[in-house]
Amino acid sequence: MSSYLALARKYRPQDFTQLVGQDVLVKILSNSIKQNKLHHAFILTGIRGVGKTTTARIIAKTINCLGENSIQNAIACNECDNCLSIANSSHQDVIEFDAASKTGVDDIRQIIDSIAYAPVMAKYKVYIIDEVHMLSNNAFNALLKTLEEPPARVKFIFATTEIKKVPITILSRCLRFDLRRLTESEIASHLQNILQKEGFEFESEALETVAKLSEGSIRDSLSLTDQILAANNYNSKTTYDDLQSLLGLNDLNQVIELMMFLLKGEVQSSLKLFSEFYARSSDVSHLIKDLMHLIHDVTLLKIDFEQKIAGYSSNQITNLKKIASEISIDCLNRFWQILGKSLNEASFSISAKLAFEMLIVRLCHVVALPNLQQVLINISPKENKVVEKINNNDHQENDDLVNEVLRNFEGSKLI
Repeated sequence: MSSYLALARKYRPQDFTQLVGQDVLVKILSNSIKQNKLHHAFILTGIRGVGKTTTARIIAKTINCLGENSIQNAIACNECDNCLSIANSSHQDVIEFDAASKTGVDDIRQIIDSIAYAPVMAKYKVYIIDEVHMLSNNAFNALLKTLEEPPARVKFIFATTEIKKVPITILSRCLRFDLRRLTESEIASHLQNILQKEGFEFESEALETVAKLSEGSIRDSLSLTDQILAANNYNSKTTYDDLQSLLGLNDLNQVIELMMFLLKGEVQSSLKLFSEFYARSSDVSHLIKDLMHLIHDVTLLKIDFEQKIAGYSSNQITNLKKIASEISIDCLNRFWQILGKSLNEASFSISAKLAFEMLIVRLCHVVALPNLQQVLINISPKENKVVEKINNNDHQENDDLVNEVLRNFEGSKLI
């Protein structure tokens, strides 16, 4: 029985034409290869799963491809011996180095010593150093001179998720490319194409949900798709309801209902609905994150009522727009801040259930809080010496004084 190849490996881009969402990088590197003016060192940075190591291999393949028009078109043929062996990580002139497990000076010295030898099979000897930020300071220092003036037939390609940890002395010797997160629509479109090739179908809402959960990472989206297909016994079609049950996601309609109760200040209804959530799943932090996503999307609708929000049915969009029309930006802001702080509280509390129930009480109470700035300005001067002082100063001083009171007010962090 042949071994199964994960989707993320099976559909890994093999040339620049297949690289999704990195048009600027592709344009710069393609032009450099076509004009034979390729820099000697590159550093690729970005979140996990956007194609850093894949791009490094594509560069190595393209400049070492034996195909007739590979350099002129900046496209690897993916058929010659060099392309095939580089794709399999078995080419002796393309050395992949994992800095996460080899961090010391002695490891870098092995690279420096081998640089003196000419390539055996390829035009260029390429060193791909993954997670380069994990190298020690001494290792970075040992690499500096060689990185600045390597032999003509040597190229360095670094990949990292933590660009801030790479010394500026290294960065200044490299061309830097920031691989961007992919948008949800780009990921959904890419997944749709792959699913069609594999003979599967996801409902549009399910596809949008997978794209949202992947947070801009193509690899995450493909790994999640693999998991969903396996959990669904590789049935030809996966619905949104299937997705919710397979991944243990909270029912979005119920999350919206809970938020509506909270925004109305209905404590008892909120507590009752939460008990239903908790009976199905004790992952309180997941529910808090779902509420934060809703607050974010409602805020976008509050700013622009015609804003397109992905991952919701038409009925859910109607409910969110209704919420947006009835709630103030101040209240949404308070909810966001309290929910954000509650993530840590839920993790370290004696009981996540108790922490969320207290969170419900706080949120329902916060809805009724007035705007403190308006209260300060509207209150009678006879009742408050602060306001009397406000009325006796000019407009700029009034604003400064109100802001000072807000900063010192015990509950101002909620406003």
